[in-house]
Amino acid sequence: MDDQDFQRLVDGLPMPAMLVADGTRVAACNTQAMALLGQGIVGRNPAMAVRAPAVLEAVTDAARGGGPHKVRMTQRRDGQDQVFQVTISAQGKGLVLCVFRDVSEEEKAGEMRRDFVANVSHELRTPLTALMGFIETLRHAARDDAAARDMFLGIMEQEAGRMNRLVRDLLQLSQVEANERVRPRDTVAIRPLLEGVISSLRSVAEKTGDTVILIGDGATVPGDADQLTQVFTNLVENALKYGALGQEVRVTLTLEETVRGPAVRVEVADQGEGIDPVHLPRLTERFYRVDSHRSREMGGTGLGLAIVKHIVSRHRGWLKIESEPGEGSRFSVILPLG
Repeated sequence: MDDQDFQRLVDGLPMPAMLVADGTRVAACNTQAMALLGQGIVGRNPAMAVRAPAVLEAVTDAARGGGPHKVRMTQRRDGQDQVFQVTISAQGKGLVLCVFRDVSEEEKAGEMRRDFVANVSHELRTPLTALMGFIETLRHAARDDAAARDMFLGIMEQEAGRMNRLVRDLLQLSQVEANERVRPRDTVAIRPLLEGVISSLRSVAEKTGDTVILIGDGATVPGDADQLTQVFTNLVENALKYGALGQEVRVTLTLEETVRGPAVRVEVADQGEGIDPVHLPRLTERFYRVDSHRSREMGGTGLGLAIVKHIVSRHRGWLKIESEPGEGSRFSVILPLG
């Protein structure tokens, strides 16, 4: 086989591939490999193309009849690290084939799963530990103490409710993620929906002495009424819980023209202490909290805004968060009209 034959061989492979001769010369590489490793590497030493010592060591070993090998390689591209699994195998007559498979998304997904399991475990461990401690106390030290028993049972009820809310939100998040790519087929009138949300939260507003004002005329959008109700209930309830006592929460509807066409914006603005801008990009992450202690005291699970983000995404809209310390917060949902 000559170099043209080598080139035809690697051109037929769907992933970046490089053929090395005698461990010292790149005999051929396909266009994907050139995009990854650089132009003009054919004919040069593989060390000029690949800066990963583990890959070069595996190439040398394979050229001597060893292998096959699977080696992990990290390469910086466009300001981000890409991770590749490099399969290196001898092809006879001193030829070594290197195939590069991008596993960045797989590793990222695996890391997200590990973080998710760790976060869920942490969220459940605290109330479970409290429940186990109270049960032990009730069985022994507080067995005959009616006052202590009532107090502990009240706390146990709160912790059980916290776990129940967490499981509920986890199930909702799973369901929303599963349907995120399925566009809703129904139509929803936004203003009546918001009126229903505000009415359902009247008791929450009364506890904090807040007033919720709805401003503007709505529009009809393609949507899932139950999911949009969930979105705006979450945003208005957060404004009531985390805003200032006795405040005015303003829910404003406006029509606007976006790069995607006409849309309706629903802005929920509170008069609370605001949020440091450093936190804003992470607010929709699962279990991310600006103030963990306060959030748990308020019954938050750290999943509400993650659910909001996925629902808004399913409706082909987007969520915008604006806030500064001392100036309150504004959460806007922009939904396309068509």
